[in-house]
Amino acid sequence: MLIIFDWDGTILDSSDKIVFCMQQGARDFGVAVRDAEEIRNIIGLELSLAIAFLYPELNRLAVEEMRACYVRCFIEADRQPCQLFPGVEATLQALKMAGHDLCVATGKSRRGLDRVFAGLEISKLFSGSRCADETASKPDPLMLHQLCAERSVDPGKAVMVGDTEYDLEMASRIAMPRVGVSYGAHSVERLMRWEPLSVLDEFSMLLPEIERHQRSLL
Repeated sequence: MLIIFDWDGTILDSSDKIVFCMQQGARDFGVAVRDAEEIRNIIGLELSLAIAFLYPELNRLAVEEMRACYVRCFIEADRQPCQLFPGVEATLQALKMAGHDLCVATGKSRRGLDRVFAGLEISKLFSGSRCADETASKPDPLMLHQLCAERSVDPGKAVMVGDTEYDLEMASRIAMPRVGVSYGAHSVERLMRWEPLSVLDEFSMLLPEIERHQRSLL
């Protein structure tokens, strides 16, 4: 089975760093600092789109200038790598050993994802990925369509796993089964709007959930 994962907030515990860098980027650029909850709301979107949501008064040039402030801060902060959520490495290895095809669909840039991948052994477990600067931003489902098309997999036979409603909405829009995780950026209530198979409190619960879903398809 093709299983497609969001990255920040699902695999990697990076939400606090994103919030910090967005707030510091705002200070550096000279605009009002948004609170943590507002910033968590836009995690998962392509970065320029996320900034435009937070600061609708900014024109396109200003958005890109603030983006540069955020990126500089994030690269500096990322010298101290974020940690994987508990159970991620063992669960991904178990899914791979069970024969599943693992991919990533993320709001990160390609440069950003490649930088993280370079320092992680688990990057070898993923056979493909799509980043927001290569395709349409979530919740547009284009990145899911592309990953499925590359593997000749019907979207209804794949599963999307994510921590935001943007992840689950884009899967819903192409009738792809979806699983939420409760420990990320968005609340369980927001995730449940998109009728996931389940919302998991721990990443390690994903393997039995996938097994149950496979049995339901027989």
